[in-house]
Amino acid sequence: MIAPAKRLDEVKEYYFSGKLREVRQMLADGKKVINMGIGSPDLPPSQAVLNAIAGSFMDAKAHEYQSYQGLPELREAMAAFYRTHFGVSFNPANEILPLMGSKEGIMHISMAFLNEGDKVLIPNPGYPTYTSATKLVGAEPVFYNLSEANNWEPDFEALEAQDLSDVKLMWVNYPHMPTGAKGSRSMFQKLVDFAKKHNILLVNDNPYSFVLNDEQLSVFQADGAKEVALELNSLSKTFNMAGWRVGMVLGNPQLIDAVLKVKSNMDSGMFYGIQKGAIAALNSGPEWFDKLNETYAKRRELIFTLADNLGCTYNRKTSGLFVWAKLPKGIDNAEGYVDSILYDKHIFLTPGTVFGAAGEGYVRFSLCAPENVIAEAIKRF
Repeated sequence: MIAPAKRLDEVKEYYFSGKLREVRQMLADGKKVINMGIGSPDLPPSQAVLNAIAGSFMDAKAHEYQSYQGLPELREAMAAFYRTHFGVSFNPANEILPLMGSKEGIMHISMAFLNEGDKVLIPNPGYPTYTSATKLVGAEPVFYNLSEANNWEPDFEALEAQDLSDVKLMWVNYPHMPTGAKGSRSMFQKLVDFAKKHNILLVNDNPYSFVLNDEQLSVFQADGAKEVALELNSLSKTFNMAGWRVGMVLGNPQLIDAVLKVKSNMDSGMFYGIQKGAIAALNSGPEWFDKLNETYAKRRELIFTLADNLGCTYNRKTSGLFVWAKLPKGIDNAEGYVDSILYDKHIFLTPGTVFGAAGEGYVRFSLCAPENVIAEAIKRF
């Protein structure tokens, strides 16, 4: 038996990988499982996006290897998107790098900047991939707790009280997943100032800005952000293109060049047709966002009803693709509670502990299910 690399001792199989395998088996066994666990959009991209990819197939260069940096017109569309919606400017030639999904970027950034033994500030609760990518490159996760009492924003007094001498990188994610906290411009300014003070690379993961959110925020709206920050973004949630794997990382040329060195040695350029579809998506008008949010708003109201039936409490003013809800008093094992619902009611939800110890006592509902399916889930209670 060939032994796996020791680095794999530090990570587990992604929770959803194993759990969805269990859900698929239940479905194969004839159980009508309703999946409200993952944020995989069930809605299609716009017709303009579909037309763009279909119309690209006969282009002379459609099936060749593509540039690691993507088509110039894709980077230009990404720059225009940020200029229009976030009010910040980037040079498409050297400050934007298209990615095969922003999850790829998390690993590329970790490989580009972290040495073995470096410490990384990771939000708790937060996206589990920040931790696994950190461990896979031999760096050390240092969790900073987010709390409902502080609106799920960093506690800067607590951060300053830590030994930060070996911290190289800090992950933030606003609008926040899983809680839906929106963040603010003042919070981003504090983060940038903190990163400058301690010589830390600040990375904001920003895929949820347009989902049930009136104001689009970016770390680059803070003064001096380009000196110390990168930002990841994705077309998965905003344009219903999760399976297309289109993302981007933005920042100053020196930081982007470091990421490109990793990316160019690990994959090839994105398929030409997908890039053409992404350009069409990025050029979408306000009617696209209005229609998307109208759909999610209706679904969220139904999810609130479902959460009420479970005795959960929640904040109605959050954003993003999920509802983060506190379990009723007396339930102190979120994972066991979620499993009991799966086996009894055949409804799959996500326990808050997937996102860290601070998620104990919470559950996450996804909005990626049609209204009639959510209504069926409500009936089961």
